[in-house]
Amino acid sequence: MDVYDKLDYLAEASQYDLACSCGTAKDDRRKRDESGKWLYPVPLTRGGKGILFKTLMTNACVNDCLYCPFRSEGNVNRCSLTPDEVARSFLEINQQRALIGMFLSSGVVGSPDNTMDRLIASAEILRKKHRYKGFIHLKLIPGASNAAIETALGYASAVSLNIEAPGEKHFRNLSHAKDFNRDIVEPLKLISNLTGKGGPYARVKCSTQFIVGASDETDSEIVKYMDGIYNRLRLERIYFSAYQQGLGDSRLPGEARFDLQPGDNLTREHRLYQVDFLLRKYSFDPKEIGYDRRGNLPLDCDPKEVWARQHPEFFPVSLNRGEKDALLRVPALGPITVGRILKYRKFHHLRFDDLDKLNLKGKNKSRAVQWLCA
Repeated sequence: MDVYDKLDYLAEASQYDLACSCGTAKDDRRKRDESGKWLYPVPLTRGGKGILFKTLMTNACVNDCLYCPFRSEGNVNRCSLTPDEVARSFLEINQQRALIGMFLSSGVVGSPDNTMDRLIASAEILRKKHRYKGFIHLKLIPGASNAAIETALGYASAVSLNIEAPGEKHFRNLSHAKDFNRDIVEPLKLISNLTGKGGPYARVKCSTQFIVGASDETDSEIVKYMDGIYNRLRLERIYFSAYQQGLGDSRLPGEARFDLQPGDNLTREHRLYQVDFLLRKYSFDPKEIGYDRRGNLPLDCDPKEVWARQHPEFFPVSLNRGEKDALLRVPALGPITVGRILKYRKFHHLRFDDLDKLNLKGKNKSRAVQWLCA
């Protein structure tokens, strides 16, 4: 393989790590830009999409993560990029079109610190040799030393370390080579301290990711851990990657998951993203999230509407007098629409027909009106 063949292959292998995606729509993830498979469309907070260079350095790995097709005993072709090849390829593509940055991950070769050395070397070449000042996201390797983590923070704009599962019991279903507390929890605490307010790397954004459905965890267990990640560790974002049945070891609990049908894990992933937005953007408390009798989010209804159905006494909310937090509880109303309502009603008495002017139309308008009064 030449460098570009390897990039095609390793970029495809990187599709399972979503910690650079910011949306829940199907077009926000798992697709490549038409100009090259290793370019990854990422929604931007200011609107539109940017293009991120995203790849593994190698898909060789000594770990036994049972959900991963590239685990140590996996029967796949292996290839690797050197730090120089990563840096050179990124710069060449960046000259052809403006990229918003690079997301770099890797399988584990030799040891966690040996792998971290390769990731850090790629960033170091860009930062020091080529004076690149843009965005670099480095994936931190479970089991890496504190020194390696701190060195990576010195070069990165963002880092992530995947928690994978909500707790040690479920983590043991996924891997026997890694230790949940030693390799995941303690490094996450270190990252939190180093990047927290007043820390030496406070500028660096930090995230983590759950592998959803590989074990037999419930959604309520995941949400409990989400609360700790946001409110104790103060990480920037949590991401969710639906386990794709058939890719992992047949011994995984997720291969015989109770009653999930094909595609249900993707819907489940989407529901968890919706809960994530409720916690971060809508002032919901984790205890307010509704589950079925098994502790899972209903697949046929978004979690905000589940809450609304369980609290009829809260409604209707007045379109003209309702407080911001109350309006945010209305199904189909998001922060942008609520902001428009608050601004518009300073000068006008709002009627339901005015919602069209605020870009709330069709099904979303019909859903919202059920829970509103003028």
